[in-house]
Amino acid sequence: MLDFRLNAIAIGGLTAILMAAVPAAHAEDKVVVFAAASLKDGLDAVNKACEADVGEAATISYAASSALAKQIEGGAPADVFISADLDWMKYLSDKKLTKPDTEVKLLGNQIVLVAPKDSKVEAKIEKGFDLAKLIGDGKLAMGDVKAVPAGKYGKAALESLGVWSSVEGKVAQAENVRAALKLVSTGEAALGIVYATDAHAEKGVKVVGTFPEDSHPPIVYPVAQTADSKDKDTPAFLKCLESAKAAELFKAQGFTILAPSN
Repeated sequence: MLDFRLNAIAIGGLTAILMAAVPAAHAEDKVVVFAAASLKDGLDAVNKACEADVGEAATISYAASSALAKQIEGGAPADVFISADLDWMKYLSDKKLTKPDTEVKLLGNQIVLVAPKDSKVEAKIEKGFDLAKLIGDGKLAMGDVKAVPAGKYGKAALESLGVWSSVEGKVAQAENVRAALKLVSTGEAALGIVYATDAHAEKGVKVVGTFPEDSHPPIVYPVAQTADSKDKDTPAFLKCLESAKAAELFKAQGFTILAPSN
């Protein structure tokens, strides 16, 4: 069994490659979007659908919201930031790195417990459920619980349900939620906590339980234009993100729509 950290390294390498391409994208006058990893399938579809409205497809870099926010803080040339939680958007907003009048609460999501598709595990997620027994000698894959939004939501839920202390030693923390999902789909982790939309996108896992919404803070994906954005097509891209056609594509991936459609 490969160490779960190798997956994080691989994902990190991919992120680095994507980041290396960003300056070139600006030279080609494209909208550059930094987006939470969990948005990939839905946002890729929306980007393609919005190409006609915007004039060209945006260049999108996917990673953990925490990593992307830090990159923007460090001067990475992004036009749009879409976070998987409000905290990282506020982090940039407090540093005057976004345009506050463009910030919109775009999407919502759920967190679920997943297992490899051939797993026999069944779970009823409730106060005090025996998650440690379900994991057995395996690992529980999660995003970094101190930085990655999915990991933070997951830890909050486990604490609320009174089971965090019993599984803390079994947690395999990944660089982002898609890396955590990969650990489960490849069988390197017995279970994982990911977004419902991630489970929808990955055929190698199955959902064995959904966490009660009141067990964690509301899952909100805010979007905003960055303060340093200079691409003239950025407003058109943001407008298309809130369009009815974008809403349908996001809903098809399992997201809930929070922003009124244009």
